[in-house]
Amino acid sequence: LLAKINSNKIVLINNKQSSMLSIRARNVEQIFAVDALLDENIKLVTLGGRAGTGKTLLSVAAAITKLHNESYSRIVITRPTIPVGKDLGFLPGDIDEKMLPWMQPIYDAVDMIKELDRGGSKTAVSSRCNVEDLISIALLTYLRGRSIPHSFMIVDEAQNISPKEIKTLVTRCGEGTKIVFTGDVDQIDDPFLDRASNGFTYLVSKFKKYDIHAHVQMSRGERSKLAEIASEIL
Repeated sequence: LLAKINSNKIVLINNKQSSMLSIRARNVEQIFAVDALLDENIKLVTLGGRAGTGKTLLSVAAAITKLHNESYSRIVITRPTIPVGKDLGFLPGDIDEKMLPWMQPIYDAVDMIKELDRGGSKTAVSSRCNVEDLISIALLTYLRGRSIPHSFMIVDEAQNISPKEIKTLVTRCGEGTKIVFTGDVDQIDDPFLDRASNGFTYLVSKFKKYDIHAHVQMSRGERSKLAEIASEIL
């Protein structure tokens, strides 16, 4: 049996509900993550863990599931634009085109979900609706002053966001909005942040006593055997 603590009470988790579309939890950590992502009483979810543990994929699957159930009107996604290695410099095009390289991991997750959904025995929910048209890209630079209601928000790679930026993001959430942060403090690329000072760690520490928040720390890699070994030894 799996259980969680909610308002100082022990609540059992239904393992049979640990799937979204054709994405099914593969381990105990992912079962807890799915439960938090689908729980309407939890408005803030933080998923921590190394590469390949399923943080982004599960978050996107939950967003599409909730969108289909009409729990939310749109999906809002943002990621910090911190390059790994040398920066390529100026990118041509409008804002959406400039953000495409940073958003590609999200669209990769959408493509994987659609492919699994089409090949599964269930009705292809993700294929019937044009998910990409319902995804709104939010740039951290332009979020101040905005209010984002009735949305499922995903903030990917949150370990590269400062505590000040974290506050800006969370305080943008309007009525009926759920926000999910994913992060890996071992993959900090911002030279001005570290394991202790990054916004993801700050957010988890500040909200840990509130029932509106759920945090799941994920350690078991599910991407591939190669990726899991690489995360451990490199």
